[in-house]
Amino acid sequence: MSLALSCLAGVALDALLGEPQRAHPLVAFGRLADRLERHFNGPEARGWRSHGVTAWCLAVLPLTGLAWLLSLLPGIGWLVEIVLLYLALGLRSLGEHLLPVARALRLGDLPEARRRVGYIVSRDTSALDETGVARAATESALENGSDAVFATLFWFAIAGAPGVVLYRLSNTLDAMWGYRNDRFERFGWAAARIDDALNYLPARLVALTYALLGRTRQALRCWRVQAPSWDSPNAGPVMAAGAGALGVALGGPAIYHGALHVRPPLGEGEPPRAGDIERALDLVWAGVGVWLVVLLIGGWLHA
Repeated sequence: MSLALSCLAGVALDALLGEPQRAHPLVAFGRLADRLERHFNGPEARGWRSHGVTAWCLAVLPLTGLAWLLSLLPGIGWLVEIVLLYLALGLRSLGEHLLPVARALRLGDLPEARRRVGYIVSRDTSALDETGVARAATESALENGSDAVFATLFWFAIAGAPGVVLYRLSNTLDAMWGYRNDRFERFGWAAARIDDALNYLPARLVALTYALLGRTRQALRCWRVQAPSWDSPNAGPVMAAGAGALGVALGGPAIYHGALHVRPPLGEGEPPRAGDIERALDLVWAGVGVWLVVLLIGGWLHA
């Protein structure tokens, strides 16, 4: 099966089925990562970057190799690739998490909106007002769309099953280990840097996609001016361009793990509302459609 059709099949499976409700492989991988972290990052071993590198290799490389071997199986290798892409994608789940936030805001149920958005962001949501909830959810749509959808498709297009497994597991380890605190500052260094490297090109393609599908000049200007001041080299371009494309103001102060972080502003326009969460999701879906069309045209021309 061609690359473009495999991508289309993986996206279709995700849209139809969503994430597996039982025994999701990433949940099992998370348990493995926890065990590796406890073994290699005990109190007596903290401060060793090499332990983080070793743990990352043990967590990611064997499973990546297994994905490669399975993709070579005669007759069913193509099916393995589609299933692995489906398991790595998070397009439908993004909407399943964020649309209830928008719905709660529309109904004026702020406690429910805070609770729902708290499932998908790492900031403290207990004291957020309606604008704060909408801002957190809109940022999550733009950034997680890049990580869980576009970058996943990118690495599948580049390297098939092993590429998508390598990327998705690396991204999961960054989410688990990539914190700047006493416990993970050095142990999680490798996970954070590898994820930055794997997301560098996809993030910029996503930023360009967002810009082309929205207020293009404004999005490109926000990307150029605002992204360099963001603390993440990849989230900055994605969210600055996305906010500019949507014409909303994102960024600003937020509380993470009990500490206030004064984040630079992103985008231009009014603060986001419930409808802007849905617009951000529409932007992600439209971008996926564009990428799939490009892949289909590319496959047709190559044939």
